[in-house]
Amino acid sequence: MLKRKFKLIINKKKVYRLCKELNVLRSQRQVKPKHPRKIAQNREITKPNSLWEVDIKYGYINGEDRFFYIASFLDVYDRNIVEYHMGLLCTAEDIVITLKRALMKRNLYNKETGLVIRSDNGPQFISHKFEDTCKELNLEHERIPFKSPNKNAHIESFHRLLEDECLSRYEFKSYAESYETVSEYMKSYNKVRIHSSLGYISPMEFYQKILDGTAKSLIVKL
Repeated sequence: MLKRKFKLIINKKKVYRLCKELNVLRSQRQVKPKHPRKIAQNREITKPNSLWEVDIKYGYINGEDRFFYIASFLDVYDRNIVEYHMGLLCTAEDIVITLKRALMKRNLYNKETGLVIRSDNGPQFISHKFEDTCKELNLEHERIPFKSPNKNAHIESFHRLLEDECLSRYEFKSYAESYETVSEYMKSYNKVRIHSSLGYISPMEFYQKILDGTAKSLIVKL
């Protein structure tokens, strides 16, 4: 622009030097160091609140021609969807809020739990917001290797059920309709739908038996 407008003989280095002397250079963006990625490891889970898997599922609203998001935290031991987020957006902030609600539901918020959160490598889960929150809450966050959904098998299995038993059965006319339908399915999944791996009872019944000390012992290998 200086050359075109004022016919100056000048180059980038001189412009930089003059701007520096005049103290008008734009400040350099501070690059925040990345959290080291912890790869998911093989584990044997023998009690609830040891490992939660989290992932995001997409749904479609035909009447509004747009997608919505469902992010769920699943306890791999008792199979409950501890908490979930549903919305037209799904940001790292949404995931963090949902995680905190899940911890409060299980009376684990701001406590030493030894809880591991396992996710894939989606942008919400590799964000500083989510990683910093896990660190602040003394949670261990591990991520599955790329292209290995079998490492997140329980939440993947739940999302397949959600698709087959709920999302694919409806052509939603509005977001309000989809929200109501999904909410009812979540309640039914936790409180009504039986699981052979839990002794043919629902996740909520099994978790209550754990609290009562009457549940059968399980070892979940993953």
